[in-house]
Amino acid sequence: MTLSSHRLTRLTILDFGTFDVGGKRTIGLPGYLLETDRGARILVDTGMPEDYATDPAAADARDGLSAFGHLVNHSAANTLTGQLALLGLTTSDLTACILTHGHIDHAGALPLIRCPIYITRTERAEPRPLWHGTARPVAWPDVEYRLIDRDTTLCHGITLLPTPGHTPGHLSLLLDLPQTGAVILAADAINRESEPAEGFPDAMDSATAAQSHDKLMQLQALTGAKLIWGHDPAQWPALPKAPAPFQ
Repeated sequence: MTLSSHRLTRLTILDFGTFDVGGKRTIGLPGYLLETDRGARILVDTGMPEDYATDPAAADARDGLSAFGHLVNHSAANTLTGQLALLGLTTSDLTACILTHGHIDHAGALPLIRCPIYITRTERAEPRPLWHGTARPVAWPDVEYRLIDRDTTLCHGITLLPTPGHTPGHLSLLLDLPQTGAVILAADAINRESEPAEGFPDAMDSATAAQSHDKLMQLQALTGAKLIWGHDPAQWPALPKAPAPFQ
């Protein structure tokens, strides 16, 4: 499906659960569903691997995630399948997927994706999704990839913004919603409001992450956008989540 003639009409925040980061903070794991006036449904990020809800011990043995932290009250409702079901959907109803980057909490359910994936060329050049630590257990799905090299308007109301630093090929989004107006989905380009003052300790390249932060802040100043951080502990509880729309 060609999306250029579409207009964004709705944003729904998906709740992929919460994660205790080594006792330092508890963060939300968001994804997003974007819907257009012509019936497209565009997923942004996929959440954790589904087996964290069914066999967490085996999943952790594969990924080594417990060295970093642990999921809190994670259930089948917090999987991609569960979140789409709240909206009466399955993965077969998705028109496209936008992947901000290949870390486990964003790319965990990639094996379920069968629609075209929008991703930066740099991120897709990784032999496998970056996942967690040195673990690379999942191959890229055998689907069509639409590679992004620069700021790209996908349709009216959806602009893809390369924001490297957290990973070399990280991607953020600028949305324009009919009632709410401009919204920036920073993803892990700025994963919490305090991250810039902390020097971007979670980024693979902190200097480049600082440049991407500045890009998003300038865009926010220009557009007056509401900024949704990637994993801000204070912001997450107040955000409306599926099945309720953001708009």
